[in-house]
Order: sequence, then structure tokens, then C-alpha cells
Amino acid sequence: MIKKYRLILALAFWAVIGLSACKSQYDTILRSNDVPAKYALAFEMFEAKKYLKAAELFESLTIATNGTPQDDTVQYYWGLSNYYYGDFTTAESNFNQFISIYPLSPFTEKAKFYRLDCLYRGTYRYELDQRPTYKALSAIHEFVVENPKSDYIPRCHEMADELNGRLELKSYKSAYLYYHMEDYLAAHFALKNVLKENADNRYREEVLYYTAMSAYKYASMSVPEKQRERYLTFVDDYFNVISEYPESKYRKELDGLYSRVQTILKKNSPDENN
Repeated sequence: MIKKYRLILALAFWAVIGLSACKSQYDTILRSNDVPAKYALAFEMFEAKKYLKAAELFESLTIATNGTPQDDTVQYYWGLSNYYYGDFTTAESNFNQFISIYPLSPFTEKAKFYRLDCLYRGTYRYELDQRPTYKALSAIHEFVVENPKSDYIPRCHEMADELNGRLELKSYKSAYLYYHMEDYLAAHFALKNVLKENADNRYREEVLYYTAMSAYKYASMSVPEKQRERYLTFVDDYFNVISEYPESKYRKELDGLYSRVQTILKKNSPDENN
């Protein structure tokens, strides 16, 4: 038991010594002016997936390699190290600078893609500010136009579709909020506006449904002399839903409301009153 304990202590001791030596070597080279050694260690760290250390080494090489054949390689791998480390804000800045300085580098296409991927990763869920989403979509569109045959095009389309879906969801949910607050007139206007701005919104069925429901509830809460006109608005909205989505999951509910409205309209029609 004692021998086993001593063996564990010895192994731990040498592990600490080994780590200290590695750290000492890294710090020594990082602080040195030995460009070849630093360049080799930077790639060694990158291959070992020690991306923070690699980024520090590549950053320290940027001045020393400026104007040399290694310049674009160092700048590109500095950004790539930050990207793999997960610092997408710094990486985006790295790649953006790289693109402007080295437009003809063999790394440029990859740098452009990684930059837009950083922008994509920096977007927020639909409830929050969507300005980063618009910025990412702009970068994606620019990349697709400039590199139509790139291997990254399928991934670009996937990202664009997801981001557009987020914007469409935000548009729909923002309008729905009025319905949730029971401001049915405002909800009707806002929901109509969603499809006016984007007729292909992927939540179109839901938008049409809540448009009809807003019209119905607004009419049912109105004074009697205003109800006929407002129920007729519901009828128009009802037919908009069932004409586009005859098998809609909302069909049964809307059919029931339509029947009720027909009874009300027949009872309050001008001919009936006469």
C-alpha cells in the first residue's frame, strides 16, 4: 500500500514537472524574438488544439512577419485559432481585416466564409435585437454572389434559411402580441401588415388564422350598430384561410365561428329587419 502511494506521488510529481517545463518553454518562446521557433510552436499548438496559446503566438508573429511570404498565413491562422477557441467576435475582426489586406490570398475565400460564420454565430434568438441577423444575412448574400461555385454555398443557404426564418418568426410574434393583449383592432392591422411585407412568410397559415380571429373577436365586442360590418370582415378573412389551407388544423374552429356569424348576419340583415 505504501509503495503504491509513493508511486502515485512520484507520477504526480513528474507530471507537474513536465507541465512546468512545457509552460516554461511556451512562455520563453512567446516572449522571444525567435521567429522560426515561434512560428513552429504556433502550428504545434494549433495542431494540438490548444487554440488560445496558438492565437497568442500567431498574434505575436504579426509584426515580425509583416511583408514576408508568411504574412497572410500568420494572419489567417490567428483568426482561425480565435475561431476554434470560440472567440467569434475577435475572429470576425481578424477575418474582416484579413479580407481587406489580402484580397488575392489563397486563404481569402475561407476567410470570407469564416467571417460570415462568426457573424451568424453572433446573432440572437428572435425575441432580441435582430440587427446582427441582418448583418449576417448581408455577408452571406455577398459571399454567395461573389463565390457561386464555392463548396460553402450549401451551408450558406442553410444559414440564410435559418436566419430568415428567425426574422419571419419575430414579425409574426410581434403582431401576435397585440392579439395576446386583446387589442384586436391593432392585432388585425399588424397581422395583415406581416403578409403585406412578406407574403411568403413561413408562418402564413398562423398569421391568416389570427387575422380572422382578431376580426371575429373585435366584431363580437363591438356595439350592435357596428357588428354587421365587422363580422363581414371576419367572413372575408375566414375565406382567405380556408381557400389557401382547406385542410387547416384551424378549419373546424373557424367553420363553427363562420356558422355562428352567418346566423347573426341573417338575423341582423336589412331585409330581415324590414
